[in-house]
Amino acid sequence: MFSKKNILTFSKTVLPLLLGVYLIWFFFSSMSKESLDLFYKAIKEANYFWIVISMILGVVAYLSRAYRWDYVLKPLGYETKFWNRYHAIMIGYLVNLTIPRAGEASRSAMLYRSDGVPFSNSFGTIIAERAVDFAMLLGIGFLTAFLGMDDFWEIKSRIETEFGGSTAEGGTSIVKYIIYAVILILFLGAGYFVVFKKEFRKKLMAFAWDVWKGLFSIFRSKNPLGYVLHTLIIWGCYIVMFALPFQSLAETQEIHFNGILLGFCAGALGIAFTNGGVGTYPLLVGLVVAFYLGDENKSDAQAIGNALGMIIWISQTLLLILLGLLSLVLLPKNYSKENKDEQTELR
Repeated sequence: MFSKKNILTFSKTVLPLLLGVYLIWFFFSSMSKESLDLFYKAIKEANYFWIVISMILGVVAYLSRAYRWDYVLKPLGYETKFWNRYHAIMIGYLVNLTIPRAGEASRSAMLYRSDGVPFSNSFGTIIAERAVDFAMLLGIGFLTAFLGMDDFWEIKSRIETEFGGSTAEGGTSIVKYIIYAVILILFLGAGYFVVFKKEFRKKLMAFAWDVWKGLFSIFRSKNPLGYVLHTLIIWGCYIVMFALPFQSLAETQEIHFNGILLGFCAGALGIAFTNGGVGTYPLLVGLVVAFYLGDENKSDAQAIGNALGMIIWISQTLLLILLGLLSLVLLPKNYSKENKDEQTELR
């Protein structure tokens, strides 16, 4: 009745979506009528000049990411077109909004369709890219925690209480045990296929080798400084594009930079939980913003924090959808045998 494929599809798409829908309901139901009125008023009266500039910086980051990708594809012997790389990246982001973590595979598939780069090779470079991005995010997280240690632990405690990691009284919620159980089941399932399925193990090893080559393509790049420079440009744009919307509301203009960094890290955490951060992103960002607005009037602080979180999430999500759909139309699918022969000669 329930095939492995159906179970996998359900766990990867439906469960995160259901969680997102629940959190959207929780997002609005947790506010009183007065808070909702203030929430809608803040969204209506926000200065959207800063939002537009923020979105432009987002485009710059995506273009820089497409340029950076070339540094690790060339050492593998593949010449690709800039706009094809860009379109593949944006389509990957679009897919990630519906199926979490599927965007990386879609990105490799799109580049194969346009430029003939084998899936496993390009996927290895994307894994390497994700490792670098994770290191950058981790560095920002450590820097943020160092600059405001007390705030960091207080916000962490509030997030755990808000989202089920622990209760306000210090007990452990059943949600945490459910998460641990799911992780254990996935781990045991993967172990079964590796140990008892020889053909699966053989394919996995071949795929892992290609991925390994992609990972080390960073070190084989003829211009590692260029890769580092674009990495700094990308993450600099991400931080500034998150910070600029704080200027769109009078109440959030005075929040200091460490608070903005904490909000940035909270939003990044939210994206990991649901499809494109549905529900989690505005909630987590709103929680951080409300913390820095003070506790004198919690309902007003919550309304303003939620409004800013929603403005940032909607603007970034709309940007990804629009650019992703445009790339889906513009990405050429004309890769031919002649192109393949050219790539073979280059290598």
